[in-house]
Amino acid sequence: MPTAAPTLTLLFDGLCPLCTREMRFMRRFDRHGRLVFLDIAAADFDPSRFGLTLPQTMAAMHGVLPDGTVIVGVEVFRRAYSAIGLGWLIGWTRWPIIRPIADCAYRAFARVRPRFSKLECDEGGRCGVRGGRQLR
Repeated sequence: MPTAAPTLTLLFDGLCPLCTREMRFMRRFDRHGRLVFLDIAAADFDPSRFGLTLPQTMAAMHGVLPDGTVIVGVEVFRRAYSAIGLGWLIGWTRWPIIRPIADCAYRAFARVRPRFSKLECDEGGRCGVRGGRQLR
């Protein structure tokens, strides 16, 4: 039962096995309803409400703060894990020497991450399920 207002909305790829596993893990520990999970592969997902395009949301993990500020990359995970009481798992990525390395490593991972997804976007912003229907 939620006891506090959500502190972060996570925009994740529900057609990516790695992403859905991570979100399932966070949901299990989100006992106070601090996180909102939005699947960017859902037919009704509209990234423009956050000032984004679908290819942008596919390119990296995005989070939206209650005031509408969009955050990207490892910072999303830092805040999500802190919100569910597991900040210690990723807190080391805030250390001054480690932070730029962790952020750079995530950006490198984010470039290959779409290969794990069943959702594919072309350069024109049209997206669909690989080998299947057009979504947007």
